[in-house]
Amino acid sequence: MTSGRRIAGRGRFATSSRGIGARLRQGSEALLSRLRQSIRGLLVMFAQASVAWVMRHLQVMFATLGQLVGAPIATLMTGAVIGVALALPAGLYVLLENARGISQGWEGVAQISLFLEIDRTDDEARILAEELQRQYPQLERVRLITRSQALAEYQQLSGFDAVIEALDGENPLPAVLVLYPTASYSDLANIRTMLDELQGRDEVETAQFDLEWLKRLYTMMEIIQRGVLSLGVLLALGVLLIVGNTIRLGIWNRREEIEIAKLFGASDAFIRRPFLYTGLWYGLLGGMIAWLFVAVFFGFLLGPIDELAALYHSSVSLTFAGGELLLILLAVGAFLGLSGSWFAVGRHLDDIQPS
Repeated sequence: MTSGRRIAGRGRFATSSRGIGARLRQGSEALLSRLRQSIRGLLVMFAQASVAWVMRHLQVMFATLGQLVGAPIATLMTGAVIGVALALPAGLYVLLENARGISQGWEGVAQISLFLEIDRTDDEARILAEELQRQYPQLERVRLITRSQALAEYQQLSGFDAVIEALDGENPLPAVLVLYPTASYSDLANIRTMLDELQGRDEVETAQFDLEWLKRLYTMMEIIQRGVLSLGVLLALGVLLIVGNTIRLGIWNRREEIEIAKLFGASDAFIRRPFLYTGLWYGLLGGMIAWLFVAVFFGFLLGPIDELAALYHSSVSLTFAGGELLLILLAVGAFLGLSGSWFAVGRHLDDIQPS
């Protein structure tokens, strides 16, 4: 009797447990379903809001473009002024980069010339050349110019044959050793150290580094580069002022329209948007015109530079990097256009209030 009651109790407990588990599963499934519906609804709302935001901006963007196309003379004049301001530093910078690339090709031919004492014979010069080649493994090679070779080369280049003959066969030129450091050792500091060591030798009258002029050229190019950077900053400020003044005139020409929009509760962001896109279009147009100016400028230079390189049997030519330069000018122009219009709108929009 007692065992039967226990079995019946266990059965009721198992049935109750299964019922509770089923209700919990149903509740959790319902909760997950509502959660999925909520997330799906939020995603749909976000997508709709994003599409609406993009469509509003596209509408304003093309509307402002249409307004600029409707006034082509004024638009082109403003774009041309911005283009000139951007083209000047861009053209100078490209020229500097070309000069830097050409001079870097010359750096690998660094030479040290050792002018020996006048009483040193060619045999002594040859022995010194072999000694230096062994002592300095950083030398790629050492070339000996004997006294007779130096005299013959001087006669050929100078044309002073009569002067040489008047010396009664005496050779006033010393033997010369030309040292060629390896490319990895062509740094100016390393060359300076070697030059000081060689100058202290008894056989050497004068030690000369033949690329000192190139180092001076590097210094000059560094100065010019900083000047171009300063000029670019000044002209960028000029572009900001040009765009800002143009946007200011546009704001005052649409003063009544802005007052009505504010009267109906339009936000500052809504009113600011078309002026920002106007500045963006001005900047992009200025960047495109600047690229055209630079391209025409380099087109005029390419022919004469190729002819000059041919006269010197050189393969030097200008590199324009047109696509990269175009992207840079468009990005800089767009940034300056947006910045100038933002400052102008922020400065003058608060002055217009509905009355």
